[in-house]
Amino acid sequence: MAASIAEHGEDAFRKLFKIYKRRNPPPDFSEVIHFSKPCKDKVFTCELNSTPISEEDVSKAGLRPVKDWRAFGLHGYPGFIFISNPFLPGSQQYWVKQCLKIYPQKPNVCNLDMHMSSVETENIWGKSRDVIQRKGCGKREPKTLLEKLRWVTLGYHYDWNSKTYSPDHYTPFPKELHSLSRILNYYRSDSSLGIHVDESELDHTRPLLSFSFGQTAVFLLGGTKREDRPTAMFMNSGDIMVMSGPSRLLYHAVPCIIAAQAGNMLPPCLGQRLETEAQGDDNIQNMSDEDWDVCYWYLQTSRVNVTVRQVLASGQTFPSSQASHLSTDSCEKSEEGTQKNKKRKSESGCERDT
Repeated sequence: MAASIAEHGEDAFRKLFKIYKRRNPPPDFSEVIHFSKPCKDKVFTCELNSTPISEEDVSKAGLRPVKDWRAFGLHGYPGFIFISNPFLPGSQQYWVKQCLKIYPQKPNVCNLDMHMSSVETENIWGKSRDVIQRKGCGKREPKTLLEKLRWVTLGYHYDWNSKTYSPDHYTPFPKELHSLSRILNYYRSDSSLGIHVDESELDHTRPLLSFSFGQTAVFLLGGTKREDRPTAMFMNSGDIMVMSGPSRLLYHAVPCIIAAQAGNMLPPCLGQRLETEAQGDDNIQNMSDEDWDVCYWYLQTSRVNVTVRQVLASGQTFPSSQASHLSTDSCEKSEEGTQKNKKRKSESGCERDT
């Protein structure tokens, strides 16, 4: 059993991380928590307060009424909440399209900017679509820019070298994403997210939110030390995690993406279309068949994660010394903290295996 191999002690987190990342022999997933079949000695049901949020606002973001959400907590992890796919039918497609087509556009920042020119990273979606169409004709083609994409940041951009944010590195944040995301991470089926703590933000009082779309991932939630053995859980398409209070600064990681079973390339919830036509002021809109073909192709082997982090508290400003120190830096990242391409691991400290 995976859990028995990695007990408390010398970096128990990394030991379990390596077990679940292993390919041969494949790991044993029997002790990974599945919230559709929660284990009562580890999981309990949470009641969410829906009073501050109107059903209209929730619906505009593509979510079901809060009263219908299935939320859970974990014993031993106060402040951690897991919400099983609260998205309305069809709305996940919209968010996937935004993540792949809209948000990688300039002036937002992505991992490709670190080793490619702005001309080369212009119109990532269009250039990738053209290659994908040629691949569909049976031609051998190089990897698309979408396949090389690992992260995109919006809002305040993070400096990987100094591991800080700066008021000088900021791009407008999309209105429709205000309630959903600050940073986008892209995980392919051969990818993982290294062990880390999201602590670079100046405000830790607000929760960290994580939204998952695409293939299922194994998520590890640990303690305040690497010696604390983590708890493993499945994160499926549409699931949301909230890390607040004591859980806000816990170690966490994604060691692996679970490959889709033959004949079921995408989770059924991703094949759904909107049940009603969008109104003029709705954020969620139906997508064209051409756009969905690209998203479908990408999601067969990938997972998209949207993470929301609050950088500054209300009325808070960046320290003047930090602002002057970063004003000339050009390596950017957004209002969160994420993962880097494996080639940049040693420089960033935030890992992302590819």
